[in-house]
Amino acid sequence: MVAGTSRVRTRAASTVMAVIMPTPIILAKVTWPVGKAATTTVLTGREREVLALVGRGLSNDQIAAELTLSPATARTHVSRAMTRLGARDRAQLVVAAYQTGLVHPDPGA
Repeated sequence: MVAGTSRVRTRAASTVMAVIMPTPIILAKVTWPVGKAATTTVLTGREREVLALVGRGLSNDQIAAELTLSPATARTHVSRAMTRLGARDRAQLVVAAYQTGLVHPDPGA
């Protein structure tokens, strides 16, 4: 094993965990702010529901099952939410869900 390899892997693993479970510190550093007003005025009610489920980490198929939709309709809602909020990717939707208060960190996790 190459010296220092384990440190690199540990750092990479902690970075991935930070993306999966955003903390208030990480959210404060985001340069792409989304306010509560943006989700209430820009998104439809269904898109807000979908945003909350994306924020909880659900896949499109899981969102479809949760809301009794077809997977194609769930994908459409996710795509429209991304467009309306100007999100580049699904990770930014997760950040938006936390920033707007649709999702709260689980203190027990």
